Amino acid sequence: MRKDWREERAAALRDARRVVVKVGSAVLSSGEALDLAVLNNLVEQLAALRRQGRRVVLVSSGAVAAGRTALREAARREDRQPAPVAGLSGRQAAAAVGQGRLMHFYDRAFAEQGLLAAQVLLTRDDLRDRTRFLNVRNTFSTLLDWGSVPIVNENDTVSVNELKFSDNDNLASLLLNPLEADLFVNLTSIGGVLDANPLEHPDAQVMPCVEDVRALDLATLCGGKTAVGTGGMHSKLLSARRAAQIGVPTCILPGRERDVILRAFAGEIVGTWVRPEEHVIPRRKFWLAYQAEPQGTLQLDAGAAEALRQNGKSLLPGGVAGVEGEFAAGALVRLMYGDETVGVGLSNYDAPDLRRIMGLKRHEVAALLGDAHYPEVVHRDNMLLDAAL
Repeated sequence: MRKDWREERAAALRDARRVVVKVGSAVLSSGEALDLAVLNNLVEQLAALRRQGRRVVLVSSGAVAAGRTALREAARREDRQPAPVAGLSGRQAAAAVGQGRLMHFYDRAFAEQGLLAAQVLLTRDDLRDRTRFLNVRNTFSTLLDWGSVPIVNENDTVSVNELKFSDNDNLASLLLNPLEADLFVNLTSIGGVLDANPLEHPDAQVMPCVEDVRALDLATLCGGKTAVGTGGMHSKLLSARRAAQIGVPTCILPGRERDVILRAFAGEIVGTWVRPEEHVIPRRKFWLAYQAEPQGTLQLDAGAAEALRQNGKSLLPGGVAGVEGEFAAGALVRLMYGDETVGVGLSNYDAPDLRRIMGLKRHEVAALLGDAHYPEVVHRDNMLLDAAL
């Protein structure tokens, strides 16, 4: 029988040795300017965790907000209107201005705590390519062995859409795998996960625990994105769901409250605890499912959807009812039954060949493609059902 969530939470917080902490712009910013009091208190808390013998990695937004602040200060000195920050190029330029300032504040704050900060800027391609993924893992391992605190952000200045993580909640959840983290702390600008959409229910209350994050209706429960960030609670819960799949619990805390992380580690029930799944997926499947955005979609018939979900089968050509998009063999594709996402997987065929063989039996596929063909469109070993997309 599964233990009570309070016991689980207390044990996980006590035993956590590798902790990923994510802080977003809505926590670090007061309006659109960085709130240095919040930043400095965050650093003090992470330093205290380090003194407890824990290894900490910080995923931090705030470069664009810091850039906006710098642009306003420069405009005031020159007695002119600040430059507008609009569109992708504007945000990337603001990030280029602000990233150095943000790291300056972190570097100074950690130095006051006797710790060395290390900057790590990533694009999704750094985790998508297997060789680079392993290099990322080794680099973080070395930095942690040195006793430093890695501070991670997306490389906003150069990222293009196909290489973006979408937001730092996503980036942080994907780092749990190479870091082999055992706890994910996600700081939010509100009290925790609310039991209803606050835009429609002003009296919504913080849930102290989410027993099964998969069961939540995120579209109904969550409001939109924050004013200064790109995420919001929807993104945080989607990231918690990914973490739960590899057995990592998530603690969603009100990041603007003083010493909130240390209070949680000391046993105070604050924020929301998201329980990990009891049956975890292999970390290889986690990597293949989330290393890139799906390049196309395969529509399944009813029999194939049931075979995948209920019987753990591979997807055969006869179960494919439609092919959407253009992709190469080996690409990640979304598996759909009607409007429902069944999962994702690596396709053994490119889109044109799949359109030729979909719905066919094995001997009919052989007649079209010859003997050098795969019996499965997506093998079950290269497939993740119920992916958190």
